[in-house]
Amino acid sequence: MKPVALGLIGCGVIGKAHARTTSQSSLVDLIAVADSIPERSQEVAKEYKVPTTYLDGMELLEDKRLEAVILALPAGFRTKLALQSLKNGLHAIIEKPIAMNADEVESIISARGDLVAVCGCSRPRFSGSAQFAVNFVASDALGEIRVINCRAINSAGEPPKADPPAWRLKKAQNGGGILMNWGCYDLDYLLGLAGWKLKPIMVLGKTWTVPPLYESHVTSGSDAETHVTAIIICEGGTVINYERSEYTSARSESMWQITGAKGSLHLKMVGRDDSITFDEGSTEHGVTPKVIYPQSESQINGMLAQLDDFAMAIREGRQPETNLEKVLMVQKITDAIYESSDKGITVKIK
Repeated sequence: MKPVALGLIGCGVIGKAHARTTSQSSLVDLIAVADSIPERSQEVAKEYKVPTTYLDGMELLEDKRLEAVILALPAGFRTKLALQSLKNGLHAIIEKPIAMNADEVESIISARGDLVAVCGCSRPRFSGSAQFAVNFVASDALGEIRVINCRAINSAGEPPKADPPAWRLKKAQNGGGILMNWGCYDLDYLLGLAGWKLKPIMVLGKTWTVPPLYESHVTSGSDAETHVTAIIICEGGTVINYERSEYTSARSESMWQITGAKGSLHLKMVGRDDSITFDEGSTEHGVTPKVIYPQSESQINGMLAQLDDFAMAIREGRQPETNLEKVLMVQKITDAIYESSDKGITVKIK
């Protein structure tokens, strides 16, 4: 098929990753990049042989050669560009978090029309282990899902040699901290494993900013959270227990578990070990652990898989494997966690 003519706005860390991914795909052709720091766009253009660079993202969106765009800049600057790209008839890959809040996501959905638009937060669900887990859960091998646990803790290390990107912990630029940066991945993954059948209705959450002990590890003036925990109640009684942190005075660990009436799954969202264990329950033997998905030697590149699906959806005139309506649910949960933490109350999800 003819490659999709693609533009990239934002040439920071994640933008460079997108540029590298486009070079690995035969389905797209990166022909223009933009960044407010010209050295960044010029570096990407030189490394990946991109013919055109722009200083302003809005100017790139007026390039008549383009069919689609990747928006790889902080959420605080992204919605305006997303709305303009859709207005200009451009399909869009929107980096995570998709927007600052659910209202902005709804405005993007309203502007999408028949165009193809996806968000980067769904990348982990393109892995082989995730697809296997989705099918396993759908087979009813677990029975009624009762509890989903996700605990991902990253210990504090030594102070960084250079300041991390300022936007990562600035509410005004990114809408929040670890919950916006990683929570969108986590929640999208968990809801996806359950086949998007869970309907969250109530949230009790709490967030904390960086501990004084590690203030030297983050950019001066950081005001967003580095630690979040929440209980999410779904229709039918399923409970999601969620915790994610960075710069933490605790050892690093991660635990992903889906517990049903007939058994439970142990798995990981990302990492070198993508094996899955099924703890099968029975009246005769109690619980018997079984490795049902062995660790694979070659893991799927989620960013590349999403990019190729995005390009094929454009050419085939279909919707992509993931859609913005699912991302909206993730953002509604996120907004509810923030509101719950700020007000100290349980929050209902509309």
